[in-house]
Amino acid sequence: MKVTYQNNKVQLQCTNMKTAMKLFGGDKALAIKLLARINQLESADVIRDIILTPPLRFHNLEGNMEGYFAIDVKTKREPWRIVLQPLDENEQPYNPCNIDEISGVVRIIEIREVSKHYE
Repeated sequence: MKVTYQNNKVQLQCTNMKTAMKLFGGDKALAIKLLARINQLESADVIRDIILTPPLRFHNLEGNMEGYFAIDVKTKREPWRIVLQPLDENEQPYNPCNIDEISGVVRIIEIREVSKHYE
């Protein structure tokens, strides 16, 4: 799958070990896991591959984050999530974003942020 990023800051957090460690307050294990998750996303053919991988805990977000989804950086017990949005072949968000209908065709995602978005 093609992975794009909302901005350069997010891209560096997701692709650079030093920047990822800074994001996690020096926690090397979380930084390594984040880079591994990005690799998993890039290795998937379509978003369905991510949805069907239970340890990632793919789930939809609600409210002002409708149309976005999250996966765990490490585990459910850790508060860190990767927030992403499926994009069509023109790199535009699906509207409406019915993941059940599009999961077999989504080959591009945008990572919006890596955060503790539940806090």
